[in-house]
Amino acid sequence: MKHFLAVYLGSASPSKRAEWDNLDEAKRKKLESQGMRAWGEWMAVHKAVVVDQGGPLGKTKRAAANGVSDTKNNMTGYVVVQAETHEAAAKLFENHPHFTIFPGEAVEIMECLPIPGQAQR
Repeated sequence: MKHFLAVYLGSASPSKRAEWDNLDEAKRKKLESQGMRAWGEWMAVHKAVVVDQGGPLGKTKRAAANGVSDTKNNMTGYVVVQAETHEAAAKLFENHPHFTIFPGEAVEIMECLPIPGQAQR
């Protein structure tokens, strides 16, 4: 089976995150609890296809020809899954708690390709 990197994206819209942050604390804590439970259930249901459970991502640095600098992006976490096709991998994330409970924007899924000239996994 092919491997796919799934990257959890936060919202580019500050208002979506602000809505979450401005929720009544009790309501936000309840949603966080529901979200973590739903995420755990998602992981349990898909444990046979999760290759690397991944995790949250922190602040970003950019390394380029002109040096290292701070930068920003919307990536909030990742997981690696296996599936027969790109479409099948993407369908695993339909209705994911990242965007159905938490204020996440989407999950982007891309195939992990072999390095040219090296043996296939």
